[in-house]
Parts: sequence; structure tokens; C-alpha cells
Amino acid sequence: QEGPFVLNESFKSVAEIFNHRVGSTPDSVAMWGKKSGEWEAMSWSQMAVRVRDIACGLHALGIEAEQRASILCSTRPEWVCVDIGILCATGCTTTIYPSNTPEESLYILNDSESAYCFVETAEQATTLRELSDRLPHLQRVFVIDGCTSDEFQMSLEELEELGAAWYAENPSQYEMRVQGIRSDQLATLIYTSGTTGPPKGVMLTHDNWVFESEAIDKLAVLQPEDKQYLFLPLAHAFAKVLEIGFIRMGVPTVVDGDLDHLMDNLMETNPTVMGGVPRIFEKIYNAVNTGANEAGGTKLKIFNWSMKVGREVSELRQQGKEPSGALAVQFRMANKLVFSKLKERFGGRIKYFVSGGAPLSKEIAEFFHAADVLILEGYGLTESSAASVVNHPKAYRFGSVGQAAPGVEIKIAEDGEVLLGGRGIMKGYYNQKKASQEAITEDGWLRTGDIGHLEEGFLRITDRKKDIIVTAGGKNIAPQNFENLLKARSQWVSQVILHGDKRPYCVALISIDADAIRPWAKERNLPHNDYAALSSHPEVHELVWADVNQLNTERASYEKVKKIALLPYEISQESGELTPTLKVKRRAVEHRHESLLAQLYDD
Repeated sequence: QEGPFVLNESFKSVAEIFNHRVGSTPDSVAMWGKKSGEWEAMSWSQMAVRVRDIACGLHALGIEAEQRASILCSTRPEWVCVDIGILCATGCTTTIYPSNTPEESLYILNDSESAYCFVETAEQATTLRELSDRLPHLQRVFVIDGCTSDEFQMSLEELEELGAAWYAENPSQYEMRVQGIRSDQLATLIYTSGTTGPPKGVMLTHDNWVFESEAIDKLAVLQPEDKQYLFLPLAHAFAKVLEIGFIRMGVPTVVDGDLDHLMDNLMETNPTVMGGVPRIFEKIYNAVNTGANEAGGTKLKIFNWSMKVGREVSELRQQGKEPSGALAVQFRMANKLVFSKLKERFGGRIKYFVSGGAPLSKEIAEFFHAADVLILEGYGLTESSAASVVNHPKAYRFGSVGQAAPGVEIKIAEDGEVLLGGRGIMKGYYNQKKASQEAITEDGWLRTGDIGHLEEGFLRITDRKKDIIVTAGGKNIAPQNFENLLKARSQWVSQVILHGDKRPYCVALISIDADAIRPWAKERNLPHNDYAALSSHPEVHELVWADVNQLNTERASYEKVKKIALLPYEISQESGELTPTLKVKRRAVEHRHESLLAQLYDD
């Protein structure tokens, strides 16, 4: 790889990393997945057979080097097997979120020129068959959960049988092709979530992932004795980093994307490490606070006392110290009475969480740390192979996204934009030369589009460059600051979008957290089961406005929110206003509610 950021220290490809892991710990557990309600383990040697057969099945069908094979599937062990199988077949994995609409999937399949597509269900295969006249590049669809095979579709099981037969006849061919994979060869095509326009295909090479695996090794955030829980969509770069990390380090990993049963599954599997997105932690935070307030009386007093003790301990630990004397005794008591119950929800063995994909509120990170649960925030873009900056268990600062990962360089441009350098930087956007040149400087630095600054080596992100609000009075406002604070301070708020660009003052569009507000509404005989009726009720508006107004007291006059509107539905992926990593598509929300925003400015 040319440019100022060079040196491959270890493996040449993801396939080499995988084969080394299999050779090192063949009988150890690689993954657990759920089948018919039971957890089923897969060893590295068992996984190796499936990966080889998938790769050889693709060889039998004539896959070419760097040819794209898409995966449209939820997070499960088969996703990982298929991904590594595609790479061992010298192909390139293209990722599609299960939450993508048929039109979005069609766009990715066509833009990537995918020759193959792995889907989860026969229904998905049927949808692709119905769209096949609009998919000129697609040759074959493979169905993970089985199907009737024909010239268009084939079950994954049948592909593996085809591969086993091909390997029996060509054993040396498979090994030779794996060994021939180049470091600069295209490994993954990940499409950006498109918060500001059509998604672009980010080209990531084998060396990008080798680099990420080296950084994880050096950081030691994943250890072979750990047990990881992986629920994030594997179509996202953050989850892909966790995937290459557990393969490189040999960390047994529970792979299950079922969000509805996440908390139950954590209690069943007792992991030590888990990656998550801020919305997960926000919901748990709201549930804990709502539960404490509903309990009231003595229980609420014990909760508040415990949190006070926890915050004192948290301040000490942030300085690298441990509590002693009376404080240590109080902390043990708080842990027994309150914090242990929270930790049991996560299975009782969590050492720390890693948060990424969107900004985590400092207040929420501090709350969890006070409750003896450490959340380490990290930062990166799909374009930088995701994990570029991270807080470390022995070096963390809440409100920051951490320090540069080994091999990553950070530079702050004159306008405050964060620039990243290193071997993790993408090859470019697929078939978009102009956009690639705009994203990467001539000397190889990635323009992140984020505004930030360094404090003693710790990076603090203040906002997205494109999201900065410039009021009619010429004042600059970073909306993320207000939005994150309100979500942390108000248990009633699910999502918030601050608006005010070229306007005389700021307003906010808010969706309420139905789970949190329904018990409150039920007590007052309000229409608690009807979201739209609840959000339009004057008492609910008053409840949320009180929290907004409290936050206004801490803000400069030009930053104050003068009016709010509660949306009649909860912003979601289904509404097209959340990305799969639960980030708000700001422009989509504003566009949908143009008339409502106009009313807020109509004096």
C-alpha cells in the first residue's frame, strides 16, 4: 500500500489470519449461535470446514478475484462463516442491512455489481427473483435457512456440498488461491448509511482489516480468556472490527442479533465484553431511572445514596485510584444493594462495554461508571475501517472518544476538522473517483467531516461539520451537544433534532420514549397505549418542556430552545429516519416535517 502510512507487520490477508487461528486453537469454541431456542457451539475446526466448503462452492461456480458477493442477513454465526468463505474464495463481501428496504438492497446490489447474494430466508430470495430483471449482474442467490434449489437460487447447505466435492478434486487449488490473496486486494464493500445522500460503497482491503486486527492485539481490549457478545449488525464496520478481533485473538463469541431478547440472552450467556451503540445504553439508563423513581420511598433513597457513593468512587478511578476506608465500605454496600442488580442484567461478568457508531453522552457514561459499569467510547468512520480512536480500560476520559489506536495518526485542520491517517484508510469509494478525491487528501489523510480537538492526546468530537447550525444572527451552534444532554437528562425523550440554521432562534423536534412515559401516563389516566394521542397531550408536552427549559438555563441566549414539537410517532428505521446503527437521519426528519417546523417559527 503506497503513501506515508505503510508497513504490514503480520499477516497478508484475512484468510491468513483465519487459518492461523484455526491452526492455533482448532478445538476451542469460535462462536455460539441460537438454534431452536438453544445455544449451539461451533469450534474453530468446525468453522474451518464450513468456510472452506463455502469458498470452494464459489470456486465451483466460477467466482473471480475481488468479485462481489453480498450478504443480506441478520447477525448470526452463518454470517461470519459466509463472510470468511467469500474472502477465502478471493471474493469481496458486500454488506446489506436486514433493515434495508428492497429498493435500498437493489441499489447496493446494482452499484456493487454483485454477482452473488447470500440471503437469510426463502422470502428474501423470492423478492430478489421478482426484481431479477433489474439486477443484470446477479448470477445466483444462496439461502441460509434453506430453499428449493433451481438455476436462480441454491440453499447454503447445497453450496457447501458442492464445495466439499470441488475440494475433494482440487485440494491444492484451494490452498494456492488463499495464499495468492494480495494485501491490497479488495475484501469488503460497505455502503455508508446515507444520512446526507445516496450511500457510497467504501472499499476496504485485506490490509485494512489486518491493520485493525493488529491494533486490537496491541490494545489488548480483547483477550482469549474473554467471552464476547456480538449483536451489532455485521453489515456495519464497527461489528466487522469486532469480528476480525475475535478471529485474530481467538475470543469465543456469542453471535446473535436479536435485539428484542438482548437482555435475556446476556443473562443466559454471561459475556465479559460487548460492543454497543449509544441508543442501547440510553434505553437501559432510562429504564433504570424510571424504575427507581417508580419504586419511590426507601428504595429510591437507597438508589440515590448508592449513586452518590458511586460517583465519588468514579472520580477516584478516573484519576487511577481506588477507594479506601469508609468509602470502600460504602461502595461495597452500594454494590450489593443496587449495582449488582444492574450488572446481573448484563450476565454478571461484564468487564466493560465498547460504544461506537454514534456519540455517547458524557452523563450516561458517568452514570454507568458510578454504577460500576465501564463504557469505553471509541470513534472511527467506515472510511477508516471503523476503530481509529478508542478509550482504554487503563486510560479513559468520559466525553472524549479516546486516544489514537496503534498505527493511527490524528491531525486537526485549520477549520477544526479531524483528519485521520494510517493503514486503516479506505482505498476509496467504489466507482466514485471525484468523491474519493474529496474525502482523502493528496498526502493520504481522511477528511472525517467531524469537528473536534485534542486534549492531552484524547480526542473530543464536538459535531459534524455539515450539522453546525449558523443562526440568522451569525452564531454557530453544535446541535449534538444539546441533543445528547437532553437524552441523558430526560427519561421521557427518545430522540431529538435541534433546528435553527439561518433562523432567528432554535426549536426542537422530539420523539418521546413510550416505554418510559406509559407508566407515568397510566397513573394519570392518560391515553397511555396510543402513542400519537400521548405525544399530543398537553400534560406530556409540559413534562418534556420542563426538561428542555431546565437545560436552557445552562445555555447562552442564542442557544436556548424557544419551542418544541412532539412527533406523533417514535423515530425508527421503519420510518426511514434512523440508520441501522440508530443514528438520526437529520435531513430526512427535517424534510418530512417542513410544515411543522414552519409553524414553530410562525409567530
